[in-house]
This record gives sequence, structure tokens and C-alpha cells, in this order.
Amino acid sequence: MTMAIPFPAIDPNAFVIPGLGWPIRWYALAYIAGLVAGWRIIVALMKRPGAWGGTPPMSPQAVDDLLTAVIAGVVIGGRLGYVLFYQPAYYLEHPLEALKIWEGGMSFHGGFAGVVVGAFWFARAHAIPALRLADALALVAPIGLFFGRVANFIKPELWGRPTDAPWGVIFPVPEAQTCHGIAGQIDGACARHASQLYEAGLEGLLLGALLWLVMARGGLRRPGLIMGIFLAGYGIARAMIELVRQPDLQFVTPVNPLGYALQIGSGGLTMGQILSLPMIAVGGYFIGRALRRGRA
Repeated sequence: MTMAIPFPAIDPNAFVIPGLGWPIRWYALAYIAGLVAGWRIIVALMKRPGAWGGTPPMSPQAVDDLLTAVIAGVVIGGRLGYVLFYQPAYYLEHPLEALKIWEGGMSFHGGFAGVVVGAFWFARAHAIPALRLADALALVAPIGLFFGRVANFIKPELWGRPTDAPWGVIFPVPEAQTCHGIAGQIDGACARHASQLYEAGLEGLLLGALLWLVMARGGLRRPGLIMGIFLAGYGIARAMIELVRQPDLQFVTPVNPLGYALQIGSGGLTMGQILSLPMIAVGGYFIGRALRRGRA
């Protein structure tokens, strides 16, 4: 290997509150930006009857209460998902550590499940058609995914596997400095795929553009279509990125160096791929269902 990109000098703290000395991290700002942007876009959508083929599923004022349910789902679900899917043994021995969200450790699939529960409860409590609410949330979800993945890169965390590609990045983290192989080694350092940015591009920009294109062509008039495309699209993108993303350290062993959570012969599936497969299947079901039922 002759080329690699050094990690840019980005302070993980966006700024420090004057007088208090409290650092505000890009990670926190990414969550806030995604939630606020999604909130304002859904409010605007509820003022456009034409996009829905009739009366919008809820009033713009009700979106404020929806935001509370979504925030609770993201935080509680994301943390529980990480605890249960990725490090159950550790948190079983150290249960109080699960409360330290500020130290990192969130799962998208857990956060997604939390939002599903929160949104379903909200829909039932306010007599809102669940599929139409799900379409609205799915339409703005890539915004939060984009900001979140960029924040993962800045932190840095969730880096990729070692690579000899000239766009490999040398992350300034001790755990990322050892390649455990030939690929990626350069002058004692280890170049890796910037899988966080790959995900920002696929799950955020590309999937977001696709959903908005479908919406512009009347997608919101087919209940469940936007949600189905999001589920299948995210699942496919995540399963692809897992091929170059470094698996969580707890899955990597001398007999399982590629970190498969489910080994199948000489290959296997990572935890991210296992959790994405149901999303692809459910998304495909709702896409077919929406197309069969036609427009509202």
C-alpha cells in the first residue's frame, strides 16, 4: 500500500458553553439536527392536502406531540437495542452502565424499533392512520441517518475494515491501528474504509433522494409505500456496507476474525446484516401491498 488519507483534524466537541465549560459534541448536535429538521418537514407536509390526495392524516399542531414520542423512542430504543443486540453479557454484569448514554453506544435497529412503538402508540391515542404516519416518518428518517453517520465519522467510531484502496482512512484510535493482516498496513498504521461516510451516502443522501422522488410522484397517496421503500432500502444499504464495516469487537475472536454473529460454513452474517434482513422482507411486503391497493 502506498497511499492513505490521514484523519482530518476535527474536534469532536462542536463548542464549549462559555462560563460553564460544558462541551457540546457534534454527536449530540447530529441527533438534534435530525429531529428538528424532521419535525419541521412533517409540519410542512401536514399543510399540503394535495400530497396526500385529500385531508392530511393529522394537524400540524399535533406534530409537536409526535416529536416527544419519537425522541423517547430513539433514545430508549437505541440504547436498549445496543445493550441487547451487541453487549448483553457486559451490561448484565454492569447494569448501571446501560444508563450512561453520553458515553456512546446506540443501535439504529433498536432506535427504529423504539420509534415504531412510540409512533404506533401515538397513532392509536390520536386516531391517526398508522401507515400514513409511518410514511411521514420514513420520509424524513434519512436526514437523521445522514447527520448521525457523519457524527460517527467525526467521533470517530464504527470505522470500516482494513483496505489497500487509496481512499482508506487512518483513524486516530488505538483500536483501529492494528489491521491483523496484510491489507491496510502502511508505516505501522492501519488504513480502513470510512464506512460511516459510505452509510451517510447510501442510507442518507441516496435513500433520501429516492424517497423524495417517490413522494413527488404521488407516493404519499399510496399508504405504506414510502415506509416500505425506506425499510427495504435501508436494509439493503446496511447489509452491503456491513461487507466493509468492522464488526463490533465482542464478535471478533481468533476463530471468527471477520466477526460473524452467525457463521455459515466458511462465511456468515454480521449482526447488522441479521437485523437488516427482516427490514428488507417487511419493506417488500408493504411495497407490494401499497401498489396492489392503488392510490388514495
